Amino acid sequence: MAKQIARHDINDTLYIFKQDNSERWYARFVLFNTWYCKSTKKKDKDEAIAMAHRIFLDHEIRIETNTLVQSKRFRYVAERVIEKLERELNVTSPEKPKERIPETLIDFIESQEGNKNTEKKFRHDYSLALRKYHIPYFDRTYVTSIDQDAIKKFDEWRIKQFGRTPASSTLKTHNAALNLVFKEAIEHKWMIPIQVPVLSSKGKSGTRRAAFSEEEYDAVIDGIYESERNAHTEKTRQIRELLYDYCEIAVNTGIRPGTEMESITWGDIELKAQGSKAQFFINVRKGKTTKHTGTRKIVCKKDVIGAISRLRERFPHRTPSQKLFRLANGETTPQLGKAFEKVLQNNNLKTHSDVPRTLYSLRHTYITWQLLAGTSMDVIAKQCGTSVAMIEQHYSHVRPEMFADELSGVTFDKTKPKPVSNKTLERRAKSAERDENRFKEWAAEYKKRGCI
Repeated sequence: MAKQIARHDINDTLYIFKQDNSERWYARFVLFNTWYCKSTKKKDKDEAIAMAHRIFLDHEIRIETNTLVQSKRFRYVAERVIEKLERELNVTSPEKPKERIPETLIDFIESQEGNKNTEKKFRHDYSLALRKYHIPYFDRTYVTSIDQDAIKKFDEWRIKQFGRTPASSTLKTHNAALNLVFKEAIEHKWMIPIQVPVLSSKGKSGTRRAAFSEEEYDAVIDGIYESERNAHTEKTRQIRELLYDYCEIAVNTGIRPGTEMESITWGDIELKAQGSKAQFFINVRKGKTTKHTGTRKIVCKKDVIGAISRLRERFPHRTPSQKLFRLANGETTPQLGKAFEKVLQNNNLKTHSDVPRTLYSLRHTYITWQLLAGTSMDVIAKQCGTSVAMIEQHYSHVRPEMFADELSGVTFDKTKPKPVSNKTLERRAKSAERDENRFKEWAAEYKKRGCI
């Protein structure tokens, strides 16, 4: 058992201490007649005192806002999960009554592997991974203390245990097992979702996402337009034409290319208009996270209007149930990714900092642009169906640029807008009138047949 070897009283309700099994100081304090103990993760005494003050204030705020969780040690939560998994493994035994673990846990297992015929094997594998690797390593660590740094150290320890880097399939199984522990902790309010660290099946963390700058994206769009004009067959031209609109919607919504984008129907698009102004929404009903979160309503940037208008013109007899992204004959196509890759290669944009770009880079571009525009991470996370932790991990390189003025101490003068000519004012008035008529028509179409 660890023995206290040093102590420093900060005030009557807060002190720091050291134990013989660690070089780092711990903070111990009392709030509303309850004592708490947290690691400062600092070896230096003065730094530990400063950190202790921060921890104390953080807990005081969390108590006042009712967001403080009473955490549990990893072993306790993991053994609860193993007990549920093993109880489910034994439901077929004639000596024991049939008893199921909570449906939420079953749903999570099925979502991880998607094969009901092998559920039993997966449950066994999850239990084995927790017993052999996670519990021995994390043991008495509080689940709320398992952050990205702790996961990184665990990954290094696991490689030593294996004697090699584990296969991707093994890491996926381990991650699924660990996520079950975090899910159990969340359900019992022993941690909150934002505290769950990001797990990688490649054994790497914090990899930078490949996005496009505005100039690069303009080059991509121009390249798609040129490739459409130079298509040798009508079907190829239609694929490239569709790719143009696919990109415009993806980069202006943050919707995941793939299942999320390709499952959008005409009935999923909603319009809210006021005169010449309009807001567009897309209901994402199928994809990576919808099984657990339900339908996610996306707010579109106004630049989707052009793509939607072009798609409407191509499909005048559309119905609410028809897919948005399809060719003239009504069929969908799996060739958009290849067509996009060819455009990137032709414009020397296939990689950025040795990271390959794909259609998925359009989502990364949306998130990057929103961060640079000053949109909060919480709003972006909800819009994109991800977590703040994921954004912080993969887009941390963007954050300093967001605060360029503050960090550099230099603020550039804003360019004064040029006076607007009467000709421009007339053009804007005509454009506003056109948009107002267009949005009225689209709203009437939605009311009449369930799609704009």
